Amino acid sequence: MPALIFDCDGVLADTEKDGHLPAFNAAFEEFGLPIRWDDPTYNVKLTIGGGKERIASDLPDADPDLVKRLHLRKTELFTQRVEEGLLPGRPGIRRIIEAVRSQGWTVAVASTSAERSVRAVLEHAVGPDLAGQCHVYAGDIVKAKKPAPDIYELVLSDLHLDPKDCLVVEDSGIGVRAARGAGLTTIVTVSSYTADDDFTGAALVLDQLGDPGNPATVIAAPAGVRPDGMVTVADLNALLATNQEETR
Repeated sequence: MPALIFDCDGVLADTEKDGHLPAFNAAFEEFGLPIRWDDPTYNVKLTIGGGKERIASDLPDADPDLVKRLHLRKTELFTQRVEEGLLPGRPGIRRIIEAVRSQGWTVAVASTSAERSVRAVLEHAVGPDLAGQCHVYAGDIVKAKKPAPDIYELVLSDLHLDPKDCLVVEDSGIGVRAARGAGLTTIVTVSSYTADDDFTGAALVLDQLGDPGNPATVIAAPAGVRPDGMVTVADLNALLATNQEETR
């Protein structure tokens, strides 16, 4: 059966600007550190895969234990924001997961964020019942984080998936490179900080997946599949067929 694999941040919900960034800054303040990231600075930090790695980029000589404690506190602060309903799911996420699950597709989330954060975002985006039908791969379960393909290669191996039967939904250039590095056909839904990213290799780029009354806009369709207002299972199957044709 086919599989649909999602990144978390910027894909399930637009979490960076109103979630992770204020949580990082609040954690820095609580720890008495003179670090505050504004939007342009954080945009650069997003090119670094992993929260601990982003923290360490400003604290290169810090005790690793300090970085871990900072990141743990940041995760707690971020999760509080999710639980307060400040980070709703992006358009089309719940709809498309319900649709593919009803047809027996495997659904997974693959992220370099902390597992607690990812599960909180997923549950609030699609509800606990649907979230329970999704496999979650997150945190430090692979050595190299995005843009390395390791997280996607782990998903493929662990769930015994064939890359030609899988689609990934990403929002960033580093995410596309990670997914393509694992041989996966990739859809991009652009998020707050990623409009200017390089999405070379993506099969489809949109502003969102779309919902009835909230249509998606196609930005680029290199594979020739152009959803009409919202991404449907038929569109996903068409993208898979294009991928399978290319691999013959």
